[in-house]
Amino acid sequence: MKLLIIAPCLLSPFYVYRGPKEKEYETAKLLRELIGELGEDWQVLAYPCPEYELIGWPRAPASREVYERLGMRERAKIIADFIGRVITEERPEKVVFLGVKGSPTCGVFHTSSSDPEGYPYRAMGEFFYLSKEERLKRSKEIVEGQNFRLVKLPGILFEILMARFPEGTYIEFDKDDIEGSIERLRNVLWGSARHRNEGNGARVEGSEESLSGQKR
Repeated sequence: MKLLIIAPCLLSPFYVYRGPKEKEYETAKLLRELIGELGEDWQVLAYPCPEYELIGWPRAPASREVYERLGMRERAKIIADFIGRVITEERPEKVVFLGVKGSPTCGVFHTSSSDPEGYPYRAMGEFFYLSKEERLKRSKEIVEGQNFRLVKLPGILFEILMARFPEGTYIEFDKDDIEGSIERLRNVLWGSARHRNEGNGARVEGSEESLSGQKR
């Protein structure tokens, strides 16, 4: 058996903190089509969304540092335990982890960063009462006002996963480069020689960005 472990918001865009935009719908559509092409030897594990498990939905955009302060690391360890139990019991011959570029929890090689001291923490509760249009507007204001930056670090969950499962292959999906991300994933799943483990997995990185990792 081979196992694809995937961030749940990539398959079901309604987990996205502010609600889905067109790029989330397109990402989910193409990934579902790709998964449908996999052979019978593949299984898919979409683990629980760490941010949903901690905060609920909808929620304000937040950086890795903000989620650290909110207690995300302990929640992420529980999800990593679940993933580890599946790997231990099922013993897949190949494990591919697919995360999300810029995510504070599921970023593989890039995450979002900001100063947690000035973050408007009450916005997390306020988002529950906002319409989708209001959330999109308020999300942009928070991202710009908090000066979120994209930095070369894994998100909280993927930092834990890469330490526990260094033999895995790690792929980062960039929703601002959907076609390129699909192609990179396809090459790994079907065994392209261009993608090999280097240290903590297949370091397949997208283009550099100055935009916030929260993907406004």
